[in-house]
This record gives sequence, C-alpha cells and structure tokens, in this order.
Amino acid sequence: MLRIHNSLTGVKEEFKPLRAAEVRMYVCGITVYDHIHLGHARMLTVFDMVQRYLRSMGFKLTYVRNITDIDDKIIERAAVNGEDWSALARRFTAAMHEDCAALGLAAPDLEPRATDFIDAIIAMIKTLIRKGYAYVARDGDVMYAVRRFAGYGRLSGKKIDDLQAGARVQVDGAKLDPLDFVLWKSAKPGEPAWASPWGAGRPGWHIECSAMSTSLLGSHFDVHGGGVDLKFPHHENEIAQSCAACGTPFVNVWMHNGFVRINEEKMSKSLGNFSTVRDVLATLRHPEVLRFFLISSHYRGPINYSAAQLTQADETLLGLYRALEDTGPGGQVDAGALAEFRAAMDDDFNTPAALAVLQGVARDLNSAKAAQRRDAAADGAATLRALAALLGILQQDPGAYLQRGSGAQTLADPHVEALVEARRGARAAKNFAEGDKIRDELAAAGILIEDKPGGVTHWRRA
Repeated sequence: MLRIHNSLTGVKEEFKPLRAAEVRMYVCGITVYDHIHLGHARMLTVFDMVQRYLRSMGFKLTYVRNITDIDDKIIERAAVNGEDWSALARRFTAAMHEDCAALGLAAPDLEPRATDFIDAIIAMIKTLIRKGYAYVARDGDVMYAVRRFAGYGRLSGKKIDDLQAGARVQVDGAKLDPLDFVLWKSAKPGEPAWASPWGAGRPGWHIECSAMSTSLLGSHFDVHGGGVDLKFPHHENEIAQSCAACGTPFVNVWMHNGFVRINEEKMSKSLGNFSTVRDVLATLRHPEVLRFFLISSHYRGPINYSAAQLTQADETLLGLYRALEDTGPGGQVDAGALAEFRAAMDDDFNTPAALAVLQGVARDLNSAKAAQRRDAAADGAATLRALAALLGILQQDPGAYLQRGSGAQTLADPHVEALVEARRGARAAKNFAEGDKIRDELAAAGILIEDKPGGVTHWRRA
C-alpha cells in the first residue's frame, strides 16, 4: 500500500487514484532562461524517481512536466543578450534536455510549452472574469481577486488577513487589493504579445500551469508536484484559479521536494554559491553520482550539497558497482529483498531506506562471490540490478564504470599533508569556516579525512 505525504493535508495518506489503475501527474517544470541548477536537478530527479516507481506498480501513468517558455526572466535575459526571446527559450530548452539525459531522466509523457496554450489560457481567464473571480485593472492587466476565493491559503497554511504587501507580494496601485495577482499582462513596447479580448498581452506565470494541467489531465487529477519554493504563491494561486474556473477540487495529492543547500547555506546567486548541473557534472566520475546523491536523502527534506557529500556518494556508488563486477546475466530476484525495498518506497518514497536495502544485497553478493557460491552470486546480482533500476542507478556496465576517473583534481601526497595541517591549524584557532573550506577542497580532490580523538587527523583517497 503506497502512502504519500500530501502537502494539502500535512499527513501521509493511502494513495488512491481517481481512476482505477491510472495515475495522472503534473509537475511544474523549468523556466528556460538559463542552464538548470542543482535545485532544478533535485526536483527533476525526485519526480523521475516517483514516475519510475508508479509505473513499476503497474499504474498507467500520464506524466506531464511543463516548460515555461514565456516569462519576465526570459524577456530580460534575451534583451541583455541582444537575442530573440524565443530563440533563447529554445536554446535553453535544448540544454535542459541534454542535462536531463545526462542524469538518466526519462522524458515525461507530455511536455507542454506555455506558448502553445495561449488559447486555453485566454479561455480560462474569460471564465474567471465571468464567474466574478477576476477583473480588468485600470492599467489593462487582468487580475485575480484573491479574497473572492474562500479556500485561499489552505495549501500553504497562510491566512489572507495575515499576508502583508511587501517582499513576496508586489504593491500595485492598479490592483483592487495588494494580494491580487496577474492573469494577463498588457503589452509593453518591444515585448512579445498575443491578441486577447483585453488587448495585446501575454499570460501571467500562474495561469499557464492551470491551463496546461487541466487541458491535458482534466479539471481533477491525482498528483501535482514541484519544489517546496513553489508552494506559495505559485501552487496556492494555481488552486485558486483552477478550482474557481472548473468548479472541481483540482488535485488530490500535492507533493513538494525540499531545498538544496550549499555547505549548509541556502543556494542563491546573491551568496555566490550557485552551481549549474553542467558545472557539477564536469567534476564527476559519471552523472550517475549526482543522481545517486540527489536520491540519497528523503525527497521532502532539505539536502546539503558539498564536495564532501558528493565524494561520499561517489564512494558508495563505487561500492555497489564493485559488487556487480564480474557477475554475468541470469539469476533470480530475491523476493524478500524486493518486498523490503517496496516497503521502503511505499512509505512516501523513502529512498534512504530503499538504498539501505541495496547495500545489504551488495554485502550478501560480495560474500557469495568470495565463497564462490555462483548461484547465490547470480541471484544477488540480478536482485541488485532490478532494485537499482527502479531508482535509475547502476545502469552502466560495471567494468567500464570502474575504469573511469573521478574527474576531480588529483593532489600529490605532500600537498594533501600540507592542506590537512592547514586545516588542523584553522580548527585549533577556531576558524571553522576555513577548516570546512579546506575539507571541501580535499573532498573535491577525492581525499576523505577523519578526525580522531586528541586532534589526530587521518586521510585516505576515495
């Protein structure tokens, strides 16, 4: 029995599709104005894992992941580059697809682009105006009247009266209420625009997802996913628009993955700790290392990215590949291990527990190989491959994988010793930030260090 934590109710619930043996899932995708970063990679990998597991359960899944190809950021970046906005969107869409392929992500069943759904967007806005949930502002924009939707705030737990105009809500004198948000933006000189009953303009961000999801999956479907940063206001606004326009509950289960933190700090460009997937992959033995790292923590919690954490993921994955080395095809999947794995995944996609099952299988496989118990080794290898495939890992030939270099800089022993001594001095001076920086530098070079009692530090190569 699969149980999923529903962000709408705040509890784990038994998953019951609206239609027998069929699941319809929509995930908010990428705004294509730049290369995808680690936060995007986590969201994409999490829901790739979810779709793989749902399919393995026998569900007929329709997985929709949209592309936002018209947005303020796209227009602004194109203007800075002196590039056509649509050409920029196509270029970064192609780059996103390349990065997704590197991470071993299956393509969604449907990948709608906002600009292909302008007619559906306009139709939904017209319905909202007719029903009294939207209005044309003095400046020509069409706005959603938040206070007219009684259920606003249920997903995020926010109360309308507690929301203050400010950092998260832009004050606009054309609005009837500072909390109202834009559905249709009137055209500005030099910007892309489409004809509408309210004049030339373009859609707001929130209405795009409402129109695309309901057009492709119906007005009431099973699962809606995305990063936790989208819970408010984006997903809250989607609910308000879709429920008001369609008169249905919209989505049964809301899923949100946690943030990626960089060295225990929130990842952001302003802090200078922003990493694209391409930058990270260039340092790795194989892109599977990043995928393994991203699923090694439970999807709902934050995950801390550091060179040390990535090195540990690389070492753990190497161990699994070593277990598979010199094992051929054949063998039977162990029913007990499969049941234990599914029990972990059925508990809100608990990938850390599922990976622990894989490591147990690998230990038994290594023991069987050492004792030359060929049948047991064949069964262990078959089990390890089958379970790992449900997570999208161990997809490479073991021999070829183990011959690959780490991609990280190699440090000579004297250089390692000097850095270890510098870190020891920084820690003695209580300069822990510098100590952590040196530790990460060593980890990036494949050097693992272990602090012992009495100030003794041991190091070894991963």
